[in-house]
Amino acid sequence: MAAGQSRSAKGPRCIALVGPYQSGKTTLLEAILYRCGAVPRQGRLADKNTIGDASPEARTLGMGVEVNVATAKFMGESFTFLDCPGSIEFMQDMHQCLPGCDAAIVVCEADEKKAPALQLILKQLEALHLPHFIFINKVDKSTSRPHEALSWLQPASSLPLVMRELPIMKDGAITGYIDLALERAFIYRKNAPAEVVAIPADLSAEEKQGHFALLERLADHDDVIMEQLLSDQEPAPDRVMQDLAREAADGLITPVFFGSAEFGNGISRLLKALRHEVPDVAQTATRLGLNLSNSTTALVLKTFFTERGGKISVTRILSGEMADGAIIYGSEGQETRVAGVVGLLGQAQSKLTKTVSGETVGLSRLENISTGETIATAKGKTIQLLERNHAPSLFGKAISVHDRKDEVKLTQALSKLIEEDPSLSLNHDAVTHELVLWGQGEIHLRAALERLKNKFGLDAAVAQRKIGYRETIRKPMQIRGRHKKQSGGHGQYGDIVVEIKPLPRGQGFAFSDTIVGGSVPKQYIPAVENGIREWLVRGPLGFEVVDFAVNLSDGSYHDVDSSEMAFKLAARAAMAEATPNCQPLLLEPIVSLEIHTPSECTARINQIITGHRGQVLGYDNRGDWRGWDTVKAHMPEAEIASLIVELRSATSGVGTFTFSFDHMAELAGRAAEMVVAAHNNKT
Repeated sequence: MAAGQSRSAKGPRCIALVGPYQSGKTTLLEAILYRCGAVPRQGRLADKNTIGDASPEARTLGMGVEVNVATAKFMGESFTFLDCPGSIEFMQDMHQCLPGCDAAIVVCEADEKKAPALQLILKQLEALHLPHFIFINKVDKSTSRPHEALSWLQPASSLPLVMRELPIMKDGAITGYIDLALERAFIYRKNAPAEVVAIPADLSAEEKQGHFALLERLADHDDVIMEQLLSDQEPAPDRVMQDLAREAADGLITPVFFGSAEFGNGISRLLKALRHEVPDVAQTATRLGLNLSNSTTALVLKTFFTERGGKISVTRILSGEMADGAIIYGSEGQETRVAGVVGLLGQAQSKLTKTVSGETVGLSRLENISTGETIATAKGKTIQLLERNHAPSLFGKAISVHDRKDEVKLTQALSKLIEEDPSLSLNHDAVTHELVLWGQGEIHLRAALERLKNKFGLDAAVAQRKIGYRETIRKPMQIRGRHKKQSGGHGQYGDIVVEIKPLPRGQGFAFSDTIVGGSVPKQYIPAVENGIREWLVRGPLGFEVVDFAVNLSDGSYHDVDSSEMAFKLAARAAMAEATPNCQPLLLEPIVSLEIHTPSECTARINQIITGHRGQVLGYDNRGDWRGWDTVKAHMPEAEIASLIVELRSATSGVGTFTFSFDHMAELAGRAAEMVVAAHNNKT
């Protein structure tokens, strides 16, 4: 579309700001809001006055820890921007917000070392078929030329990167840009629109090269432009602009812009591209598989709780309208009422009476509605558009409160935290009897604990979680157990002979009897088994005993003094006496690991695994992830507590893993002695 050509408004749109950690997303949001007139001045992270990253946790940690939502108008059209965290530990918000967006701006730097972090994000966008633009930020601080930057970044993208503009630099600062589609140069003017100037002579050759490269990319999907290039004809500007919009929307190319968010350079050009080239909500709804109708359908992108206003659901209206007080239905037919509609500008909220198709707003107190859920105003017509996938747990800490009367309050508060951030999870370990809070890393849990304190007034204590060690036996034994007591009246008498033997690993506990002749009456045999099961909870080393069998082979009883309790106590006495002489052995849980890492880091990852008593089983290419490997290994569960910290350090913050219990293995020597001593000292 040529400059100045009229166009019809597309309605409210939703744009995600994504990118690696410290790429400048929040600064870009500030620059956009200031350029749109939504804020009176551009805030700075150093001054702690930005719209994004304004929560106490973000300010304390100095990083984005959750999505920040802000709506502004540019040239009369409404845009909601979702500033997503860049750290891999907080990417759950990005994953759940992206499907409901019309497009994404990927903010990055011209730094080859950050290409793997960029690839993590581009892979997600490509999998969703979400149109996206790249904004190479901090160009004023870069020493590389734009074409060099593209050559570094292209391996991270499966789509061709198409340079849309060429920065004009003077004395290390951006003074303007050349639009490679329109072949026009612009010089920035303070507090005024950019001024059209002649293309600088020293950039003429680079501009021609960039313009032709852009046309070549478009020609790959446009036969008309291809024929014109072969005939040495210059395609019409409106044809070029239309092709750029269509091919970006269809996921055929990724346009690339340059700028400096800190100084507001390149912001207007980026906003104009969004205005002209981002699809509308109808196309987004179609991409999600929604059959448009007269009913209202919306997608919940994020949930958070305010100290005074309660639950707020950040919601994208995909079709229809939604008003304050409307009855809505969830994907399972559950009914709730919208208690209020609010517009969002960071932490600030403004009351609205209704919302229309395309808008992204906050809906108050949607009970029984969770993040990622599809909602509708028509009963029985809500179809879940998305699978709600949560990041697997990687890092866990035992959590407790100082005062037992706060335990219920803690559980309720953690439930709300998990509703806000589903990449957190809570479980009660059946073996160690601890309440364990799981997350994506050390910083992730630290942010959760800060939020727990700031929002819910709970100062919880955390500790290294216990490991579910077990013990077993190596030597069989036969022993008699007897419980005899006389204290006036009826006494207590139980007498048994049991055979104890080890079982193969993973068999648990087995009980049998070969009683003949009624030496132990049938009614007392279950009591013998119960006595053994009560004893096996804590064996001679202090842990639950597994992988052994007990056979009741003989015994005796008394007509008057025998009872179920007597035989139960006889069984416990037999086990307590026998097992210390059955060569008790400590068992530790071994997990199966799949570690995803850039290929250049694989050798270092192998060293980390072996340094944690792990066994590398092999590695291979990570599917269609160019330049990545997947390493498979076994490792003691006790060693994975700090694994994610070392893994992230060795991979510039991008490595990750999944794990699951695999088997129990013997632990002997000094290591076993230390575990037993530590456990028994605590208990």
